[in-house]
Amino acid sequence: MSLFRSIDTSGSGLTAQRLRLDVISNNIANANSTRTKEGGPYRRQMVVFMPRKYHKPRNPFHKLPNADKMVGQGVRVIGIVDDYARPLVMKYDPGHPDANKDGYVAYPNVNTVTEMTDMIDASRAYEANVTAMNAAKSMMLKALELSK
Repeated sequence: MSLFRSIDTSGSGLTAQRLRLDVISNNIANANSTRTKEGGPYRRQMVVFMPRKYHKPRNPFHKLPNADKMVGQGVRVIGIVDDYARPLVMKYDPGHPDANKDGYVAYPNVNTVTEMTDMIDASRAYEANVTAMNAAKSMMLKALELSK
C-alpha cells in the first residue's frame, strides 16, 4: 500500500466518522421532538457504511497480486436511514398537544445513553484515523530525510 493511499484511506474514515458524529448529535438534539415536518415523532437516524472498492493503479507497470481481494481501501457512506427496529416510546400525558385520544404521546426512539456510547465510539474511531494519518505523514517525512 502506498503512503498516499494510506492517507486517502484514513481520510475516508475521518469523513465518515465526522458525518456519524453529526447524525448522533442530531439524534440527541431531537430526543424529545414529538412533531416533525413529515408528521409524527422524530425517528433515530443511523449512518450506513460500506467499504470502498479497490481501484487498479493507473500505472500499467505496477502489478499487484490478488488486487481484487485487497482490503483496507477506505469506507464510504451509502446513506442515512431511520431506525424502525426500535419502537417509539409511548408516555401518558393527556395535557400534551400531541397526545392521542387515549392520552398517550409518542416520543422518539432515541436513547441518550446509546447515543452517547455511539458518540464515544465515533470519536475514538476518528482519533484512530488521525493517528494513522499522522503515522503515514511521519513516514513520508523520514523517507524524504533519507533521500537527502
